[in-house]
Amino acid sequence: MSRQAISTITDKVMDGMAEWQNRPLDKVYPVVFLDAINVKIRDGKVANRPIYVALAVTGEGTRDIGGLWAGDGGEGAKFWLQVCTELKNRGVEDVLMAVCDGLTGLPDAINTVWPKTVVQTCVVHLLRNSFKYAGRQHWDAIAAALKPVYTAPTEAAAEQRFLEFAETWGEKYAAIVRLWENAWAEFVPFLAFDAEIRKVVCSTNAIESVNARIRRAVRARGHFPNEQAALKCVYLAVMALDPTGAGHRRWTMRWKPALNAFDLAFEGRLSAGRN
Repeated sequence: MSRQAISTITDKVMDGMAEWQNRPLDKVYPVVFLDAINVKIRDGKVANRPIYVALAVTGEGTRDIGGLWAGDGGEGAKFWLQVCTELKNRGVEDVLMAVCDGLTGLPDAINTVWPKTVVQTCVVHLLRNSFKYAGRQHWDAIAAALKPVYTAPTEAAAEQRFLEFAETWGEKYAAIVRLWENAWAEFVPFLAFDAEIRKVVCSTNAIESVNARIRRAVRARGHFPNEQAALKCVYLAVMALDPTGAGHRRWTMRWKPALNAFDLAFEGRLSAGRN
């Protein structure tokens, strides 16, 4: 193809991406998953740069990716404040729960925009970060010892199980104990809810499946000449996520029980957003 033809096609993609990125959003979302993936961008030299992703679940149980943003690699919590503010400006008045990694300052950034939002640290991220401090030969044992903590029926029971973990592993892996202690305030919120809500918010698996598709597209390119090229690639990967509609149906079936539980637990805020 000629350069002119490629340029024309590219311009059409960018126009579509700009329209998609600025579209109005729902008033209320039961859950928004916040995450970032790194892509390699050549800016003088090749370096990792974050692409921020906000994946929302709608009141009908469908997936709605609110947008994609290229970061500069600076302070993540500050950038997330800009992202949340943009989402609010596009119509998102309330988010019941936000699920994210344990980035310092992120809960404050979220609550600055939506004061009533419950911020939940992703359990999967906590486990992964725990393994960074442990020898590979101890991963299985540590995972088994931590499971009673995040599956505990109450916060008090979780505290007891964590004390038992700290007594067993604290001397050898004090950094893991400190990691969980520092994340405790954002780890425990989901323990106050019933099983249907716990099942869908205790990890970022929902957004991890999206990120896996994005990473495959990114790896195929290696690195990008600029952030616009990276965003275009990620946008096209997102647009191709569910060509048959089967994913849409699976999401709806999976989330219906949780949506009823959300409406009860959050005193009708979800129903109010549909009116």
